[in-house]
Amino acid sequence: MPKISDAKREARRAEIVDAALGCFKRSGYQRTSMADIIAESGLSAGAIYGYFPSKSDLVLTVAARILDARRAELALAETERTLSPAGIAQLLVQGVRSEAPLPVLIQVWGEATVDPELRTLLQHTLGDMRGTIADALQRWAVAHPDQVPDDPARWAHATAPVTMSLIPGFVLQSALFDEFDGDAFLAALPGLLPHAE
Repeated sequence: MPKISDAKREARRAEIVDAALGCFKRSGYQRTSMADIIAESGLSAGAIYGYFPSKSDLVLTVAARILDARRAELALAETERTLSPAGIAQLLVQGVRSEAPLPVLIQVWGEATVDPELRTLLQHTLGDMRGTIADALQRWAVAHPDQVPDDPARWAHATAPVTMSLIPGFVLQSALFDEFDGDAFLAALPGLLPHAE
């Protein structure tokens, strides 16, 4: 049997993730079965399980794709300038807003509170994101030492979880409140976080 190329393997994985995301958006994480994903993808069960042994693996890949895109955006933006804490938060929230299936994120976070395997997987992925945010905050703090009350590394480490919490705050309000104004949320961030460039 001929060996499948890495490019074809990645394309197949992306195809399966897209099918899963479509199911999650339509039916929610909890009500989507692997059989639904198999039917949506048009692939065999063996093909799906060969790439993703469980639904948790699939949803983690979806989350990782979204977070990897945010990390890439942050790295690209920082090639031009050091982003302020407000700029970092705005970039991350805008990215999640434009790409992520917000109700699905909430369902996955909720499921992670009762599914130890999913919780462990998300802790790792979100921990990486928090580290990326801390690194960006530290670069800004080093460039603006008069703006932070502490050692830049210590301040960045303490501030990263707070900055990161703005993402689920935005996601929850967007999904739950019909009158929620996402643009006003983004515009308010410089008033709450340091924003000197």
